[in-house]
Amino acid sequence: MAELTRQEAWELLNEYNKEPFHIRHALTVEGVMKWYAEKSGYGDEADFWGNVGLLHDLDFEMYPEEHCIKSQEIMRSRGIDERLIRATASHGYGLGVDIEPVHEMEKILYAVDELTGLIWAAALIRPSKSVSDIELKSVKKKYKTPNFAAGCSREVIERGAQMLGVSIDQLITDTIEAMRSCEEEVNRSIPE
Repeated sequence: MAELTRQEAWELLNEYNKEPFHIRHALTVEGVMKWYAEKSGYGDEADFWGNVGLLHDLDFEMYPEEHCIKSQEIMRSRGIDERLIRATASHGYGLGVDIEPVHEMEKILYAVDELTGLIWAAALIRPSKSVSDIELKSVKKKYKTPNFAAGCSREVIERGAQMLGVSIDQLITDTIEAMRSCEEEVNRSIPE
């Protein structure tokens, strides 16, 4: 099984995702995963981690009821590396998928998927509409407000932080920094 190039992953994502919201989320998680690869000592695998981030919600737009299940079928039918299939599916652990995040990359994806959505929602209500000037304090305030970005599971974020052995504050701080590192590129790549 061949490893996907970034271009192949991008084309596959766009085959199953048309909504700018979903494309933005995929690009954000791609950038965040690459940042975490570097931070975690896996810099030589940063592109692979990025592809995992880019494709983690491959099936969500078209098959929300089969999320993390249909994507495995789609990727297997194309002969995609099982390591990528497993990693992307593991972020659905406990939510209809029994693939437990084991590798650090899988744990990070599990922890940051929902968190990036919450941080982005918090950034959108700021005058700048950017993560460039958002602070931990602002995100924590929104995090503690259950109705804010209600679709972003605090339980999953907390379980992810536990898997990684870090505090919620550290996870949020690192993820803000990771999102800052890729925000400009994400903004340039969003389809009009």
